[in-house]
Amino acid sequence: MTDRLFVFGVGYSSRALIDAVREQFDWIGGTTRSADKAEKLREAGIAPFLFDGETASADLLTALAEATHVLVSIAPDESGDPVLNTCRATLASSRPKWIGYLSTVGVYGDHDGAWVDEETACKPVSKRSVQRVEAETAWLDFAKATGAPVQIFRLSGIYGPGRNAFENFRKGRARRLVKPGQVFNRIHVEDIAGAVKAAMGRPQTRVYNVTDDEPAPPQDVVAFAAELLGVAPPPEIPFETADLTPMARSFYGENKRVSNARVKSELGYSFRYPDYRTALRALQETDVQDT
Repeated sequence: MTDRLFVFGVGYSSRALIDAVREQFDWIGGTTRSADKAEKLREAGIAPFLFDGETASADLLTALAEATHVLVSIAPDESGDPVLNTCRATLASSRPKWIGYLSTVGVYGDHDGAWVDEETACKPVSKRSVQRVEAETAWLDFAKATGAPVQIFRLSGIYGPGRNAFENFRKGRARRLVKPGQVFNRIHVEDIAGAVKAAMGRPQTRVYNVTDDEPAPPQDVVAFAAELLGVAPPPEIPFETADLTPMARSFYGENKRVSNARVKSELGYSFRYPDYRTALRALQETDVQDT
């Protein structure tokens, strides 16, 4: 039987995985919401399927039934996980070799800067994180009910080519917000692809934090990017007086340090970009348009 990969939601992170594993598969298909993006997927060698999250076409279900590996990179909503809502029966009967679900470290909520790992209880704060916990639970329940291996990947703040601190400087959006004691983990998109690829080779139901080694204050990242660019860093702005959207402000309500020890010990994965300094130096060399 040939290996076939089906991706729900071909976007920034899932596309990086596709690029990393392309040679392992005889066929790759993926969903998008727009006809324009569907054509771009076709040009990239990815069979496109339109999916609005509410109805799965017959063609999509046929392709999904033949998939040996399935990656879900679509956010849940009030009605739950769109893939389980529309494709549960197909997945239950076809029993793929591997199912991966891209989630977020936001499921842990706020831990006052303490370290968390995959065994830490989830206590989500925001509505979107509550929905993520519910979706994770639904996928893990699906794994128990069907025996299909489901791996949950909790991702930190994603960055990489075209999406990084240099880009913020180029667009005039770089700011140094300071909230004492606040730290965030980050993850380079290539390390998402690398860790998920490594996990794909060990198809067992498991939860993994995919995150860098060094939770750090956000203002430090901006200052280091400015240093690399040879420009003055933007002035510090106290968090209390910063003009932020409700969503942006909510991110600062969750303070934790996320451990990646399980990915290293169980999957033997070595992070290519273990901290923001390593990554920004590399991005400065390769992502010229953002400098």
